[in-house]
Amino acid sequence: MNDQFSSGLFVISLDFELMWGVRDKKTIENYGTNILGVRKAIPALLELFGKYNIKATFSTVGFLFASNKKELLQFIPDKLPDYDDKNLSPYPVLEQIGNDEKDDPYYFGSSLFKMIQQEKQHEISTHTHSHYYCMEEGQTIESFREDLRTAQKIAASKSVTVRSLIFPRNQFNEEYLLVCKELGIDSYRANPRSWLYEQRVENEESLLRRSFRFVDAYINLTGYHCHDKVDAGTKTPFNLAGSRFLRPYSKKVAFLDFLRLARIKNAMLHAARNNLLFHLWWHPHNFGINLPQNLRFLEQILQYYQQLNKEHGFLSKTMSEVVDEELCSRYE
Repeated sequence: MNDQFSSGLFVISLDFELMWGVRDKKTIENYGTNILGVRKAIPALLELFGKYNIKATFSTVGFLFASNKKELLQFIPDKLPDYDDKNLSPYPVLEQIGNDEKDDPYYFGSSLFKMIQQEKQHEISTHTHSHYYCMEEGQTIESFREDLRTAQKIAASKSVTVRSLIFPRNQFNEEYLLVCKELGIDSYRANPRSWLYEQRVENEESLLRRSFRFVDAYINLTGYHCHDKVDAGTKTPFNLAGSRFLRPYSKKVAFLDFLRLARIKNAMLHAARNNLLFHLWWHPHNFGINLPQNLRFLEQILQYYQQLNKEHGFLSKTMSEVVDEELCSRYE
């Protein structure tokens, strides 16, 4: 797989985080319905993935491996992130959350984790332990290292070895890749290569970029964002960059969904015909409301995947399977 993959590859990754991923921006009052909806979304997604022989990578916040608060408190890093914006740290919230999933379904999700784990074809990777922000002022490479180590420890306690990483809020920090390599992480998902998708901290994001990204979801402004080789070259961790964020259903713009679907399908076709990689991603809580509409839209994508699989040998792979195929090809 030096220049091209042996066949086109379809990668799906999901950022599984529940309230930990949005707690600094949203509240249970204004977003809790989306979070509770994940309890229906996960089993529905697993059923749909099974129906269409899809392998997915579930990038899971380390906190979600814990069955209860007592267990969660056993896995606290030796060095916590010291963000300048104190609201970004979830650790003060640990005093306020409930005791377990039944008591607090917004912050605990062990039953959902177990559902995913039982489906052997899927990969469980890490979304860091605490939904760690790698570009925010005050955090350091040392606190990132401790966060990632703790994520690995709690995963190992559930018989999971994490090999791939998805950076929360897509705050990719290239300096931290050495830590990833040191700890055995061999792939990650960075942003598409375009000025529209360059990683930035939240307070540096502009309305202009958001507007253009919205348009790009429907009309091809920036290309297909398929990949003809592993971006990291000859060394791990490999960059399996995202190609397209699967925007959730919105009644306001539902009349444009035919364009949103065509945008994704055209990129998939491009990948299948040219033996490239297409990487689709979203959060389960994006499907927390309007679940039937979101599932119908996703099913159209997966049906098209099956068509491309038959016509072009397009294959569904987890992130770690892509790495394994790449490494195997180098030693043939």
